[in-house]
Amino acid sequence: MGSSRAFRHARLACCAIGLASAATLAACSSSPSAAGHQAGSSAQASGSSLQAQYQRVVAAVLPSVVSIYTHDSTGSGVVYDSKGDIVTNAHVVGTATDVRVLPSTGSKELPARVIGTFPPDDLAVVRVESDAGSLRPAKFGNSQEVKIGDIVLAMGNPLGLSNSVTEGIVSATGRTVSEAGATSSGAAAGPALITSAIQTSAAINPGNSGGALVNLNDQVIGIPTLAAVQPQSGGAAPGIGFAIPSDTVRDIAGQLIADGKVTHSDRAALDISAQTVANADGQPAGVGVVAVKPGGAAERAGIQAGDIILAVAGQATPSLNALEGVLASHKPGDKVQVKVSRNGSESTVEVTLGSLGS
Repeated sequence: MGSSRAFRHARLACCAIGLASAATLAACSSSPSAAGHQAGSSAQASGSSLQAQYQRVVAAVLPSVVSIYTHDSTGSGVVYDSKGDIVTNAHVVGTATDVRVLPSTGSKELPARVIGTFPPDDLAVVRVESDAGSLRPAKFGNSQEVKIGDIVLAMGNPLGLSNSVTEGIVSATGRTVSEAGATSSGAAAGPALITSAIQTSAAINPGNSGGALVNLNDQVIGIPTLAAVQPQSGGAAPGIGFAIPSDTVRDIAGQLIADGKVTHSDRAALDISAQTVANADGQPAGVGVVAVKPGGAAERAGIQAGDIILAVAGQATPSLNALEGVLASHKPGDKVQVKVSRNGSESTVEVTLGSLGS
């Protein structure tokens, strides 16, 4: 999260080594003290090797992670290419058009401009146009190859502490998580909905947003964006953080760099601007259509401004967040049944879903 937002290996190695030593002891009749010494030496070597890997990864990737400052927010970014393009979270830059970038290897802030944002995926690209050659681009990996249990490092600037690194594993992949507070242009928009998110136990704190989630091959496999919140207390849930997968980052960043906007994505859309509407008791009762995109999916199906969407593909949509959740399970081109209410009369229409874009 940006600071403006609320958002055993050694034990396992020792166990394996202990079993191997016991087998050697039974076969060779070695003394217990010799076996223990061998196990301890092997464990120490294993730990030293893992530590060396960590140090190598940090040395290789951390110089590609920067601090990003706006007038009211602080976050992190990752150098994307040799032209000075830096990828970060949309919620880090907010509505700013110009930001300041502080490289991890220097003390001089560099001015940068925002060249594009895509709030639905909470991604943005800013560009440093002077002294861009001083920045080191990161290597982005294939997030489809990420597996549960992979060791990862989160690099960024949590709580303003630059060049910070935390360690964990990939806890899950393919998560769909809602990020409250993200906005988009036009009429009311729902929270960002991160699909195919990578869940990690590496600590993600305010200011980590936009930084790098890195594997032990020196590759960025995700952009940390938020931590889970405990429903009862509202505080962060330790060890549950989420990152936007690198495949999504490359797709969206590439479009923002080329066109300043996202012209297509793998996210299904109804091509409407909408907001949650409430019933007489003040409870969410549907999604009110504020406007329809000319020639878009909804208009082609006959949906009009003023209609209330009650369900999509047989799933109730009492709120904009619920609607986004249903759409997240579909792809552009899918045909779905949409139940709408118009002037108190309900009907169902078939919609061929469009592609979410800027």
